[in-house]
Amino acid sequence: MSSPAPFTLLEKAIGVRFRKKDHVIQALVHRSAVRESSTYGNNERLEFLGDAVLELVATEYLFRVSGRSEGELTNWRSALVQGEHLAQVARELKLGEYLFMSRGEEASDGRAKSSTLANALEALIGAIYLDRGFEEAKQFCETHILRHLQELIAQGKHRDEKSFFQERSQEKHGVTPHYEVLEEVGPDHEKNFTSAVYIGEEKIAVGSGNSKQRAEQAAAKAALKAKGWK
Repeated sequence: MSSPAPFTLLEKAIGVRFRKKDHVIQALVHRSAVRESSTYGNNERLEFLGDAVLELVATEYLFRVSGRSEGELTNWRSALVQGEHLAQVARELKLGEYLFMSRGEEASDGRAKSSTLANALEALIGAIYLDRGFEEAKQFCETHILRHLQELIAQGKHRDEKSFFQERSQEKHGVTPHYEVLEEVGPDHEKNFTSAVYIGEEKIAVGSGNSKQRAEQAAAKAALKAKGWK
């Protein structure tokens, strides 16, 4: 198993001192480390918890700071919690350096994988919630994740490409686009999907992601660019 940087450095970086060190260690255990020799389970249960905490924090924050409609707030929240954004935050915190993972996973650039980093960040949020409570988890999320809201909006990350592509397709062609999975690769716990989006019989674009939904979003984004629809 590959040894990470000391997690005490991570505590300093995030401004959180864990009462029970097992919580932060658990958050840093990638599933590949468990297969080799870890005495801890992997971080997936903490990821599940952290995902829920982050969604609640983001929802409360947006409700408090903006009077926008439910639809707009939903899109803003999606931008804040999407994997691409969480992975970027994890990179800013150098979270990949602290992960326990197998040597094989590390050799395949595992510490830089966006999905691994996003999952680890959610697991870290779960660990903070368990160890320090909701308020400290909320403060962490606001300090490191929610502060990027205006930047994400400026970049158009709040836009749901799939819905937008459907609206434009119906407007210009009178047709609702449909999606097909072209390929599924990898084991069940780490699949990657490639999907294509069609208008009628015409294949417009393809996209990939670690879920069907993300693959379809990627395909819609590529299709908007292919069609030149802004």
